[in-house]
Amino acid sequence: MRLRRSRCLTCYWHDGEFVVHPHPHGTSLALHPAAAEILTAFEDWSTPENAAGRLGHLTRDTVDEAVATLTGAGALLAQGSPAAHRDEEIAGQWGAWMPEASFFHYATSDVYDAGPAGEVPDTADGGAGDSGAEPAEGPLPALFTSHPHAPRLLLPRRPAPLRAPLGEVLYDRRTHRDFSGGPVPLDTLAALLATVFGPVDFIDCGRGALYRRTSPQGGSRQEIDAYVGVLGVDGLSPGWYHYDGLSHALELLSEGFTPEEAAHLCADQAWAARPAFFVVLAARLERMSVKYPTPRAYRVCLLDAGHLGQTFALTATALGLGPAQTGAFRDSVVAGRCGLDNTDHTPLYVLAAGHPAPVSRDAPPPAGVTAFGATALTAP
Repeated sequence: MRLRRSRCLTCYWHDGEFVVHPHPHGTSLALHPAAAEILTAFEDWSTPENAAGRLGHLTRDTVDEAVATLTGAGALLAQGSPAAHRDEEIAGQWGAWMPEASFFHYATSDVYDAGPAGEVPDTADGGAGDSGAEPAEGPLPALFTSHPHAPRLLLPRRPAPLRAPLGEVLYDRRTHRDFSGGPVPLDTLAALLATVFGPVDFIDCGRGALYRRTSPQGGSRQEIDAYVGVLGVDGLSPGWYHYDGLSHALELLSEGFTPEEAAHLCADQAWAARPAFFVVLAARLERMSVKYPTPRAYRVCLLDAGHLGQTFALTATALGLGPAQTGAFRDSVVAGRCGLDNTDHTPLYVLAAGHPAPVSRDAPPPAGVTAFGATALTAP
């Protein structure tokens, strides 16, 4: 029998042990670090006999025992087997993103299979789902982030004028990359922040209160905080602020912010120098992990950021602003600018808005006959 190392395989140290973790078809296993050397001998299809010949310092019995263990765990695959075919498929499809993205996706998949009849208990809002692991005991983390020593500006509490029909807002929503440069009124920014990030109501989770927003959030943990970078807002100096949804206030974290810095933070994208303000969505991971202590919950954090990003885009559109968003940003620099530790409190998504330019220089043209002629609309 010829064997090969799984291409979908990640090895790491955890809790003092060397772990071999094939995915999605295998089982994570703590082994002696020598397992890595044995796996290397099966980089290409090989018999155990040939591999043992390349591992002359190990006895044949040692190699055979390791091969049996690694094959049982799915780290070594038999030529022609369904697992080997699946491994090649995944490696081909995910190749550009391996190993980080494929490992995260598959290592956090199918975590509910052990549950009764596959059922996942309902949650307060947004469906993070229980994992079977016990939540941490002790006091819950604070519902709201605050910076008590920062200068604070209480925002106007006028309700947002969101009277545009939903269908109109949905079809008018576009990602903008060009802006007029005019300042956004403070009332408009305040209405946007309150609508997207402020509490709507409070509920009893059994261990205390949680709150809900206008976007679904896994288990109503509300782990996403909003940090505002101001370039052009009436009544606000350029700088970085934290939005405190409890008191509907902006807390000044650092003064000064320029279009050049904005573009640099957003991976040197030229359009990022043009919006009136930015909103960094940063996850306070403890709020989620205290309830859902399994890695899959990080998927929910990313989904939650997306929910808030969509509500932000629709609300900005209804307020007459042009929304923008990007996942291309310098994580560590953005975290530093927002005063985040980038450990428990880390940036996930960058949103922006401003007055859209009357004529956009960056808007793509409508697709015509030539474009459709070069496009496969359906598979052969």
